[in-house]
Amino acid sequence: MCGIAGWVDWDRDLRRGGEVVWRMTRTLAPRGPDAQEVWLSPRAALGHSRLAVIDIEGGRQPMVRTHRGGGEVAIVFSGEIYNFRELRAELAGHGWSFTTRSDTEVLLTAYLQWGTELGSRLIGMFAFAIWDYRERRLVLARDRFGIKPLYYARLSEGNGVIFGSEPKTLLAHPGMPAELDAEGLAELMAVPRARTPGHGTFRGMREVRPGCVVVADERGLREAPYWRLEARENVRDFAEGAVHIRGLLDDIVRHEVVADVPVGSLLSGGIDSSAVTALAARELTGDLVAFSVNPPSSGAPGSDAWRPSTDEPFAALVAAELGIKHVTTAVTVDHLVDHRDIGLTARDLPGWGDLDTTMYLLFQSVKDHCTVALSGEAADEMFGGYLWQNDPGYVAHDSFPWMYGRRQPEVLLREDIRRAIEPRRYEADRYHEALGEVPRLLGDSPERRRQREVFHLGVTRWLPGLLDRQDRLSTALGLEVRVPFADHRLAEYLFNVPAALKAHAATPKALLREACTNLLPAEIVNRPKSAYPASRNDHYVDRMRDLVLGLLADTTAPVFELLDRARVQAAVTSDLDALPGPITAVTPAISLSYLLQLNGWLERYRVRVRL
Repeated sequence: MCGIAGWVDWDRDLRRGGEVVWRMTRTLAPRGPDAQEVWLSPRAALGHSRLAVIDIEGGRQPMVRTHRGGGEVAIVFSGEIYNFRELRAELAGHGWSFTTRSDTEVLLTAYLQWGTELGSRLIGMFAFAIWDYRERRLVLARDRFGIKPLYYARLSEGNGVIFGSEPKTLLAHPGMPAELDAEGLAELMAVPRARTPGHGTFRGMREVRPGCVVVADERGLREAPYWRLEARENVRDFAEGAVHIRGLLDDIVRHEVVADVPVGSLLSGGIDSSAVTALAARELTGDLVAFSVNPPSSGAPGSDAWRPSTDEPFAALVAAELGIKHVTTAVTVDHLVDHRDIGLTARDLPGWGDLDTTMYLLFQSVKDHCTVALSGEAADEMFGGYLWQNDPGYVAHDSFPWMYGRRQPEVLLREDIRRAIEPRRYEADRYHEALGEVPRLLGDSPERRRQREVFHLGVTRWLPGLLDRQDRLSTALGLEVRVPFADHRLAEYLFNVPAALKAHAATPKALLREACTNLLPAEIVNRPKSAYPASRNDHYVDRMRDLVLGLLADTTAPVFELLDRARVQAAVTSDLDALPGPITAVTPAISLSYLLQLNGWLERYRVRVRL
């Protein structure tokens, strides 16, 4: 997957700022190992780090075209526009010609034709920046679900704006210090699992909100949405809905397997990844390779409520049924410990411990065979696969439903820090802010209204964290992961489907299962959900606890400028399952890792705390 970077300044000649933009662009080398280029002009400098996927020869960036009335327009783009062929034909009808086969040229031409209104015409995963010389404006845009990241910041000195695919890209600019304010710390400690759209954690840093366009010019910065979910009546019954879903999935996967490089599929043997793999295998006629991961065992199969069955037998069954090659990555305790900071390095923030490490090692195996892989991510959010979407206790919780009965890391803060950031107030404010965005339908019952809220919270606050994790860990290896279930047409339909229809006959994700009955063996269609593998291996947990005990003994560890050492000591030496963390009740190792990575982040990024 590509990476983008840039600097725009309306008062400064940036033709002399090339070295800074090169420095920013070089931070993105893992995202784009095939080529790095910088384009300089008087007011804008753009950088691109390319992973060549479509039109290997013709898709080089930064790419420049000219307005029909004169004036250059330049673009840097990360992602894929899946409907670029249809858009190309439409643009040709408006008199535009093309010199490449790339979606980048189509995207740039779409801007020339439709201006900042182009977002609603795009189907894909994307983050792009356009410098329009004639209009003297920078246009930043991001896909509807935020699959591809895009950060920006207004510089405190001068009249400039910088942007990039990752926080480290902006931090490479001398005008962007690594600082943490009260809101950033509250994001990390009070709502670590509920990403606040637009928040960049580092002081002064913002993310372009999913489904939005940001325009920066001499008058300032303005952000506007080009897409929102809309509340409508559901007009299809269960059987009709399943047929509609299957038609959408057929079309989505048909477009998402298009590439000029080898394509693979992530396969757990669950209904989500198996459906994507089966549809992709039909399109690629036997050229598909499927990939699974096997972490250290945590006990007898079925002993973990989060994983009632292991993936390997089911994944092997799907691969055999489809007649495709199947590669499994075996992960050991030593792998998890030795690579425990992979998530921190890739994310530029504390991560999710072995959930990150196993995914990285899986992607490492994929990259040995393929440049592109399809994922089943986002199906649970769309079809209602989580406990917090269905259990009455979670659904009725007066905050983000996945926080029901969970302790957040903020309970470990020093009292003076707690007073400074007011974590409970911050959580409540973010929750009510999120509820205020939920579309309503006149006549909805309270129960139906709450179903809409839970769905909307899932796709706007829960899903972005999963998509960000997948993006960062894959692009750290120069791998592009595509997410067929994160398609706005699916979301627009399923937002308006009542929960009882999604779980028809009390079967979780029944609508998806019915849509896939003729695709997969019955054992796969009917398999209960088994969560992404997190290791509860006792040996691994013990080793992580030892590392945290070592941290507690370090009198110079910067994390204890924020955390209460005695509280951390008590939590680590008592019931580890009660240890608060970013994803509690999965495995205590994730919470232990979060403490280590928080300290490592403060050290490695030389973060200055300014509350």
